[in-house]
Amino acid sequence: MAAPRFPLRLACLLAALAPLCAAAGGAAEKRTPFQIRCEDTISKTASVMSAQQNGYSLNTQLSYKSLTQMKGDYQPNSYVLGLTRTESLVKVGWTGQLLQDPESGYECIAPKIEVRLSYAPVRIYVGNEFPKGSCGYDVILAHEMQHMRIYMDNLPKVEVVVRAALLKRFGDKPLYAPSRTAQSALNHEINSGWLPFIKAEMEKVEAQQAKLDSPAEYERLGKSCNGEIQTILNKTRGRR
Repeated sequence: MAAPRFPLRLACLLAALAPLCAAAGGAAEKRTPFQIRCEDTISKTASVMSAQQNGYSLNTQLSYKSLTQMKGDYQPNSYVLGLTRTESLVKVGWTGQLLQDPESGYECIAPKIEVRLSYAPVRIYVGNEFPKGSCGYDVILAHEMQHMRIYMDNLPKVEVVVRAALLKRFGDKPLYAPSRTAQSALNHEINSGWLPFIKAEMEKVEAQQAKLDSPAEYERLGKSCNGEIQTILNKTRGRR
């Protein structure tokens, strides 16, 4: 998903404000007194990003059949020996100084966008048919830890993408809008554009997770430990 493209609803809304819009867009026209007050006295726009990793928990109480059902999208006659689950969490907010110009009927704002990215604590499951310390347990857990690392490695990647997109959109200039509309317009932009964009970036990691769970990887797991895992599967398949 590409970075959201927004109309310049905050930077340039009406032809009557053409000199102001031209200056905001980098044109060399003389700035109005209102622009000078906005651009030289209020805080510059900025984005603040933070990415947080919340650790993981390990559950060995469920059978591999229960884990297979939990996954939900399994194929007939397939099995899930271990499972890794989490949820992406995205919070976006903003603060900023607002100046109004009664003469023109416009206002300017320099928003400070705050974005927080994290995953809910990762839950790792290993089927209870494979007791801790066994070869099967170690192999399955190692596979699930790869899933967790993919999630954790994704956070800084998303942070880079989002930070660049925010900088491109907001730059270091204040935003202009008719009086009493800038805040609502900015809220709408964040909720309808930035939140879906950032969540989509977070969810791109699922394609990497799917690659790890390839048929070849499942075959490798089944043949691991000198056939120990496959032997356990054969013994338990007839049970409920």
